[in-house]
Amino acid sequence: MRLLLLAFILGAYSTVANANCGGKFDDFVTTLKQEAQTMGHHKNLIDNFFFDVKQNPKVLKADQNQNIFQQDFLKFSQSLISDYRISHAKINAIKYKSTFSRIEKEFGIPNGVLLAFWAFETDFGVNQGNFNTLNSLLTLAHDCRRPKLFRPQIFAALTLFKQNQFDPPHTKGAWAGEIGMIQMLPADIIRNGTDGDGDGVVDLQNSVPDTLITGAKMLSTLGWQANAPWLQEILIPKNLDWNKTGLYNSMPLSAWKALGVEARSGELFEGPTQASVLLPVGRNGPAFLTYPNFDVYLKWNQSLVYVTTAAYFASYLNGSPIYNSNTPDVGLNEYEMRVLQKKLVTRGHDVGKIDGILGAKTRSAVQREQLLLKMPADAWPTPELLNRL
Repeated sequence: MRLLLLAFILGAYSTVANANCGGKFDDFVTTLKQEAQTMGHHKNLIDNFFFDVKQNPKVLKADQNQNIFQQDFLKFSQSLISDYRISHAKINAIKYKSTFSRIEKEFGIPNGVLLAFWAFETDFGVNQGNFNTLNSLLTLAHDCRRPKLFRPQIFAALTLFKQNQFDPPHTKGAWAGEIGMIQMLPADIIRNGTDGDGDGVVDLQNSVPDTLITGAKMLSTLGWQANAPWLQEILIPKNLDWNKTGLYNSMPLSAWKALGVEARSGELFEGPTQASVLLPVGRNGPAFLTYPNFDVYLKWNQSLVYVTTAAYFASYLNGSPIYNSNTPDVGLNEYEMRVLQKKLVTRGHDVGKIDGILGAKTRSAVQREQLLLKMPADAWPTPELLNRL
């Protein structure tokens, strides 16, 4: 579920960022073996690690079929936030209360944040994936779509193998090479893996304390501000300057208050915190203030609809009400979204990949075109906008 859209590569593994991809798979593996030797790994270790590896075409098929992320926030969140996940989040919050208390004390991260990731990634450890991890990483690194992301993870897995923390023929997880209850890449495990239960082993597949504390450490490493907010639902005045909204537009909280922005429940957080107004489905749908910790979510996963849903679910689990399900303006289907992205590109905008997904770059481009066309610049693309373009 985690998509593997993480953009960062850690430590020594960045040295292979510009490595080759494609060609015959056996030749590709031979090149990896040679590179591993230049890193100082022993030949026997390397041969054992790469013994009997193979491509997995099902991995490429999964990588190319991620249509769920083309859904809008309302549909996506309603499909992910199930009664099962809500009830089991509450059960696990009680069951692992001592671990969550430790995390809140050491990292300043409320339990809802990790409960939401744990729920979405593997249904609390139930569905961790059945793909051979090494074969997945090799397949994706050999494919030339994202080798800079996946090739370094092979050498990170080799390091884990050397430390007896990775079993090439038997370690399994998600199709994109993530391992464990909250689906982490090998390099992330090396940097953040923590023995939370005190048994001397970091086991992210079977130990809940190890998993939760490792996840908390990773969030902290990515810049999580302790005891600070991440997302809050708000009420916005109908005459708000919509061009001020969007993730790329940030203002002090006091400025938003002066414009009439109010918390939908309770009060806005105190302090000089910078915040942005996010309208996931436009000005007529639910509205949120995003705080600096929301940026950490985007470092964890770059899918905006996934991140917004995870952040909202975390706030819900920590006591916020169900979001205001006002009826937004009709949006675009996948085909129309691709047409829109192509039109935006011809107008000089960077929308990333033409994929039919309303990501942050596409939203920013939409907002700029809405402003030029004197339409409400709320970054929500509609058939009217598409027709006018």
